[in-house]
Amino acid sequence: MKSRTRARSLALQVLYEVDMTGHLPGVVFEQRLQALDSEDRVELSPELVEFARQIISGIIPYAEQLDDIIASYAPEWPFDQIAAIDRNILRIATWEFAISANTPVKVAINEAVELAKEYGSDSAPRFINGVLGSLADHETEISLQFKKGTI
Repeated sequence: MKSRTRARSLALQVLYEVDMTGHLPGVVFEQRLQALDSEDRVELSPELVEFARQIISGIIPYAEQLDDIIASYAPEWPFDQIAAIDRNILRIATWEFAISANTPVKVAINEAVELAKEYGSDSAPRFINGVLGSLADHETEISLQFKKGTI
């Protein structure tokens, strides 16, 4: 797994636990860092740990808005039926290309598909790719809505 993918994986694990349990994100993040095995710890430089922290702190306040975006631009997938792990993968990718805007759409989608292969069901990669493909078609519109604060 590539280094930035490992950082996204760490962020996904934290977001999933927070989503499912309501635990405090900072506490979960520190626990996850401590639980990393030595190989993963070596591969996660301080910059990558900060990248994971930015993903988490960027998504938490916008989770509801991200969910609304995902639901509105991909209505063929009822949001309330999306698995929690898939929901958080979609949030990460959408946040990366629509809010943070530091990750090209194709990269965000590819990374999300990789996370889905690692953590999701057998059908998750195809599902994630399809939903994000729908969202990518509206990337500019979504970004403008966030900048204007209409979402």
